[in-house]
Amino acid sequence: MTVLLAQISDLHLDGSERATRRAERVMDHLRALPHPVDAVLVTGDIADHGEEAEYEQAARILAAPFPVLTCPGNHDVRPAYRKALLGEAPDHGPINRLHHISGTAVLMCDSTIPGRDEGRLDAQTLDWLDTTLGGLPRDTPALVAFHQPPVELHHPLPDSGMLEQPGRLAALLESHPQVVAVLTGHAHTAAASTFAARPLIVGPAVTWTLRMPWEGDRPADRDQPPGIAFHVLGDDRRLTTHYRVVL
Repeated sequence: MTVLLAQISDLHLDGSERATRRAERVMDHLRALPHPVDAVLVTGDIADHGEEAEYEQAARILAAPFPVLTCPGNHDVRPAYRKALLGEAPDHGPINRLHHISGTAVLMCDSTIPGRDEGRLDAQTLDWLDTTLGGLPRDTPALVAFHQPPVELHHPLPDSGMLEQPGRLAALLESHPQVVAVLTGHAHTAAASTFAARPLIVGPAVTWTLRMPWEGDRPADRDQPPGIAFHVLGDDRRLTTHYRVVL
């Protein structure tokens, strides 16, 4: 069965007209597709300051007739995220969730270190990943998503805040061959690489786009339209990704 997923990232909702307009534009585009996606993945930095009001706004903007799956980024704050976005009791523990989408397991993981830009999958999250993947039928394809990329992207800004100790995740994935790909955000640029012998797909940002060193000295391109990654997972477990901008 073919699965169609949309990935958006780094909305940085702060109550401003600009951030609101860009996020609404993206969700309006996704809701208006003639063939709806099976789910939308939001890979972190949903709020800019981690305030409850920002998550209340996010909940309104992200409301859709299809599942919207989220994980936190370094700008997000766990207690407010849980309360205002998930409707749960505030808590400081990592936010990890398993979702079953059309026969595919999507594991949305918390790679945040409170108060820091760098990421890390802590012992609790790694144990959760190992146990959750181990509990899936071997023929169930799985996608693992979190915020900070585990490899260098050749720009000093995202590379200064990448996932720490990526070898721990790579070793875990060796035991779980049903993981088809790893999906992240954080870098504000659409990118593709490999990690642990699997595709690593970095979703584009909604708020602004990263300029690479060969594109100029100013890192933030605020005029570039917000981006979306569309992931198609076929019966052969091959993941194909198409990038789009929303004008």
